[in-house]
Amino acid sequence: MKYEHLPHIEQDLLRMKIVVLSGAGISKESGIDTFRDEDGLWSKYDYAQVATPEGFDANPELVLNFYNERRMELLHAQPNHAHKMLAELEQWHDVTIITQNVDDLHERAGSSNVLHIHGELTKVTSSENRLDPNCIKSYPLEIPIKLGDKAADGSQLRPYLVWFGEYLSGMDAVCEHIKYADIFLIIGTSLTVSPASNLIYYALDDVPKFFINPNDVPVPENIEFIKATATDGIDIFIDRVIELTARKKK
Repeated sequence: MKYEHLPHIEQDLLRMKIVVLSGAGISKESGIDTFRDEDGLWSKYDYAQVATPEGFDANPELVLNFYNERRMELLHAQPNHAHKMLAELEQWHDVTIITQNVDDLHERAGSSNVLHIHGELTKVTSSENRLDPNCIKSYPLEIPIKLGDKAADGSQLRPYLVWFGEYLSGMDAVCEHIKYADIFLIIGTSLTVSPASNLIYYALDDVPKFFINPNDVPVPENIEFIKATATDGIDIFIDRVIELTARKKK
């Protein structure tokens, strides 16, 4: 990046809190299937059968097989340029990533502060007590979750994901991060899914806001729209951050 010329003490003074809301578009460029695009997973599968507690109760093996396929897909995916640049940005700024994605590509790219609001494919939990911390554990992607595998409470293991109709946990912490952001970036999401679509309104009015999306979508006037894919738009965003850092220096 273009910060290397700054003395370390000056870099510390110029650090800003950057909060990023990322969605499926950033991981699509790594080959991860999206859910809601025209050719996404919900055009091929009935979400009521594979992404609801009721669907799991009716046919747990079908649901486990569906997510085992997603887990194998993730096993072979790699972080792309956008993931890597957001991770590199941590060298100069405090970066918090709030992601709607259930993959671990941000972490694999090197980002250290990632909040998953829809869960994580790399973890499993109890089918009876989804949010019990004693039942949530990491689970190797290459090992399928099978019928009969048990959680710590004796119930059937399931993916640690938020299905339709389930409660989103940790949203208070998410909103607090956004409220204290110096810069807010939205990347890879069309902001059509609630409650994530409402998160932008927690950022202060005078905070610089950026929205990276390759499609023509309505954007509030106080947001800079960068019409580009995630991997192309991230470089434009980095330039904007450098400009804002230079203004702060003055």
